[in-house]
Amino acid sequence: MGSPFRFRLPVSPSVLPRPPSFSHREFRDALGMFATGVTIVTARSAAGELVGLTASSFNSVSLTPPLVLWSLAHKAASMPVFAAGSHYAINVLCADQKALAERFASRTEDRWAGVAHTPGVSGAPLLDGALATFECFNRSRYDEGDHVIFVGEVERCTHRAGAAPLLYHGGRFYTEHPL
Repeated sequence: MGSPFRFRLPVSPSVLPRPPSFSHREFRDALGMFATGVTIVTARSAAGELVGLTASSFNSVSLTPPLVLWSLAHKAASMPVFAAGSHYAINVLCADQKALAERFASRTEDRWAGVAHTPGVSGAPLLDGALATFECFNRSRYDEGDHVIFVGEVERCTHRAGAAPLLYHGGRFYTEHPL
């Protein structure tokens, strides 16, 4: 039985969004005021190459089925691997993994050199010491603006209770928080 909730976009072409009243920089700065956790999304290419990137665009979607989402810029070098692959892992970082977040956010040639990890059930790398991991089937993708929104169906997850999270706010990483 389908959901009783339906969402329909306006069909009238006379109803259009107003142009933004702010600059690209103002928008980025405003978005940066939303504090988030930090993740590294990882996958293995068809040729066996490891890919990974730091992302703060992670969120839950549904408990049944278990769905999560994250987004990636169209121009990202790793886009072909994530778009074509069947699985990926989302690794939520602990406070002591700030250097790892910075490394996977940079354009470092070999992000994986010396990084401790194990393969997940579908081959996506799981980072040792992560606060939580979500092993996902690449269920669907949505092109929106300059990004692709990936929706993953979680096949397996783990977490470390009591460990402190790495946070991101205002363009900075935080390893301690006042909560």
